[in-house]
Amino acid sequence: MRSSGRNGGQGGRGNYRGAGNSRDDKQGQGRPRKPRPEERRYDVGPDATKDGPKSGRGGAARGGAKGGPKQSRQQGGADGRGRTAPARSREYETRVEERNRERYAGKKDIKLPKTFPGAEQEGERLQKVLARAGYGSRRACEELIEQARVEVNGEIVLEQGRRVDPERDEVKVDGLTVATQSYQFFSLNKPAGVVSTMEDPEGRQCLGDYVTNRETRLFHVGRLDTETEGVILLTNHGELAHRLTHPKYGVKKTYLAHIVGPIPRDLGKRLKDGIQLEDGYARADHFRVVEQTGKNYLVEVTLHEGRKHIVRRMLAEAGFPVDKLVRTAFGPITLGDQKSGWLRRLSNTEVGMLMQEVDL
Repeated sequence: MRSSGRNGGQGGRGNYRGAGNSRDDKQGQGRPRKPRPEERRYDVGPDATKDGPKSGRGGAARGGAKGGPKQSRQQGGADGRGRTAPARSREYETRVEERNRERYAGKKDIKLPKTFPGAEQEGERLQKVLARAGYGSRRACEELIEQARVEVNGEIVLEQGRRVDPERDEVKVDGLTVATQSYQFFSLNKPAGVVSTMEDPEGRQCLGDYVTNRETRLFHVGRLDTETEGVILLTNHGELAHRLTHPKYGVKKTYLAHIVGPIPRDLGKRLKDGIQLEDGYARADHFRVVEQTGKNYLVEVTLHEGRKHIVRRMLAEAGFPVDKLVRTAFGPITLGDQKSGWLRRLSNTEVGMLMQEVDL
């Protein structure tokens, strides 16, 4: 009895092991079994499977040398039985890389297909030129073209994608010339005491002090007396600056002068008829009294001449020395409410009017 019990116990243990093996077989037939610890992979990086840890010892865990060739697996990782694709040799990888390099070596020289009519022409698209000149976004410039407001070399442009040469073609919007190149135009309300030069060897305050942060070198259009305030233009457009100051084009300048009266009724007529100065006659185009407070008068004088101290000399010769002088307009560019010492960029319309003034 004692012997059979011992044998029965051993048989029970044997039956237990057999039952366990039977369960493993049934699970293996129904779904992929979970790999045992010694079968798990220790891959590292984005290709690691969900069965393997995200960190490990890399190739050394698989028995390979550290830094050895990687084993590439089939797309989608290991299959249900944990099998992987065979590794590719270094020579094979080198041949693939060389073949791809030869295949795509000349791709940079390939030009993109043309997407609009006339694209094979040289130059820039008209809407891009207008946008760079400050007429708004490219879409807004396309609307200007659609509205028949843009012309190139005297011809109204209606089609989109028209190409122009900014160096040669004349572009206008609403009849005003567009500065298509990298030109800059500014108006400065020059304070009294500032010298009308871009640099001053004596260290006095000058116009250049107001544009020191500009990448492009600017120069002033004409001059103002040191004690005279008001509008003075700064630009890098040489031809425009030359024409604005040339007597041939007769660009008018307007000044406000403070004088002490009383003044005679015929003062305006005398100034328009001409005042004899040491360098010849000087004539005003327009004269009017703006304001009177007792004996103090604020008068407006408009003339197209640009001789030195011309307004001060004319009024002084007429018997009325000037206490204060302000230039309020240079051609179509007015002072408005611009504060003393402030620099502002001219609008596209103002630039167009300046160019129209001197036939540009």
